[in-house]
Amino acid sequence: MSHEGTITIEPGKRGGQPCIRGMRITVYDVLSYLAAGMTEEEILKDFPYLTRDDILACLSYAAEREHRMLVTSE
Repeated sequence: MSHEGTITIEPGKRGGQPCIRGMRITVYDVLSYLAAGMTEEEILKDFPYLTRDDILACLSYAAEREHRMLVTSE
């Protein structure tokens, strides 16, 4: 799953944090919900404008960012 085209960064929106499809919900928001134990189904029920692909894009974005941090620290 690629996050390109799904995860957007706009300087004036949510302080420039990565957001989903230009909306005001951030990658951090979604990852926090998952980390707190919410299921994908619960997130989609609470935020009906999100899709399963949006959640997967958040995970992809986080994995890529983590990988970049590891590569640059070597």
